[in-house]
Amino acid sequence: MSLDIGKRGEDLAVEYLTKKGMLIIDRNYRIPMGEIDIIAVEGDILVFIEVKTRSSDAFGAPSEFVSPDQRRRIICTAEIYMKTKNLTDMQPRFDVCEIYSNSGDINYLDNAFPYV
Repeated sequence: MSLDIGKRGEDLAVEYLTKKGMLIIDRNYRIPMGEIDIIAVEGDILVFIEVKTRSSDAFGAPSEFVSPDQRRRIICTAEIYMKTKNLTDMQPRFDVCEIYSNSGDINYLDNAFPYV
């Protein structure tokens, strides 16, 4: 997937999340262990969002491409983020935002995977 398509998908996700009432506090947080596309606050919840952009679901839903290994990396990266930013008192949640680039449709999955 081209970086331009991924960036466009993330921009659409940010627009969607902002309209949904979330406060975006960080984007593209990267450390050697992993990356988190979007970090937001919803009430007293710290939300870590993985954005998956695909043209269609012909090969499966975009969220199906978040592998167990990628989930572990996201969770470990989130833990480091929370410690670094002194946010360990907040409850984390892990969501996936599916962006369909051909149609512009967005499917948002709250609690897409557990914090384990």
